[in-house]
Amino acid sequence: MAGQTETLMAAILADIDEGRLAPGQEIDEAALATRHGVSRTPIREAYIQLEAFGLIRRLPRKGAVLFKPSLEEFLAIQEVHARLEGQAAGLAARRISPELRARLEAAVRACETHAAELGDADPDGYYQKNLRFHEAVALGAGNPVLLEMIKTNARKLMAYYRARYRYPGAIAQSALEHRAIADLILSHDREGAEAAMEAHVLFDQVTVMDLLAALG
Repeated sequence: MAGQTETLMAAILADIDEGRLAPGQEIDEAALATRHGVSRTPIREAYIQLEAFGLIRRLPRKGAVLFKPSLEEFLAIQEVHARLEGQAAGLAARRISPELRARLEAAVRACETHAAELGDADPDGYYQKNLRFHEAVALGAGNPVLLEMIKTNARKLMAYYRARYRYPGAIAQSALEHRAIADLILSHDREGAEAAMEAHVLFDQVTVMDLLAALG
C-alpha cells in the first residue's frame, strides 16, 4: 500500500511539474484509480500527504483540487520562496562542486540559446530549461532539506511562473538574469548571488495580480 501511495504522489507531482494540472483544477480520483490500477484507499492517503504539503485542498462534495492561491497567499509564499532560493544561491557560491559547476553552466547556456534562437516562442519549453537552472543552483547548495523545501514551495506557484514566460521579453530577461546569478555563484560572491536570486524570483504586486487574473 505504501508503494502505491508513493507512486500516486509521484504521478500527481509530475502532473504539476509538467503543467497538466492547473491551479484550482479538480483531481479526478476515478481516473487516477483506473490509470494506476489502485483502489481509492492509496489515493486518499496520497491526498492526505499532498494536503499536508499545501499542494492540494480537499473540499466538501468536490474532492481534491490543486492549490490555487489568493493574492495574499501568493505574495506570502513568494516571499518565503525567494528567501529559500536566495539562500540556495548563497550556499552554492560557497559549496558548489566542479560537477555541478558544469551542470549550472550547461543550464545557463541552454536558456541563453533558447532566448537567442527562439525568442518568445515555446515558453513552456523555456520553463523546463528554467527549472533545470534552478535545480542546479539548489543542488549546488549541498543541503537536501533546503532542496525539498524549494521544490514544495515552487510547486505551489509553478503554473504562475510558467505563465510569466508568455509575456513578451520575459524569456530574454530571464536568461540574462540566469547568467548574472551563475557568474556570481561561480565567482564565490555569496551575498551577491543571494540578492540576485531573490530579485530574480520575486514579482511585483501588479505582475502577481495579472498572473492571477490570467489563470482565472
